[in-house]
Amino acid sequence: MTIKVFIKRYVKKGKTEDTLALLNEVRSQALKQPGYISGETLVNHYDPSHITVVSTWQTIEDWIRWQESDERAAKEDQLESLQEGPANFEIYDLGLVSRK
Repeated sequence: MTIKVFIKRYVKKGKTEDTLALLNEVRSQALKQPGYISGETLVNHYDPSHITVVSTWQTIEDWIRWQESDERAAKEDQLESLQEGPANFEIYDLGLVSRK
């Protein structure tokens, strides 16, 4: 089942451009991953230190494989050094899901 991952970040003052550059590198790497469909980066109009990345994956397993990869972990460490705190991850299923 297709999922969307929302990653919310609050970056340190003056670090928005550095963060966006790193996020572009992460997206370039994600494009090569099995199950990656698309992604976009949203910068809050009134507070550019608040950045949300939305990515779409074919399955939760595809996302987890990418999330746990060494390649992504290295970039995540760099991103965390630019943030006020840890990123917040939210995962949503597309459409109605029956949980039995």
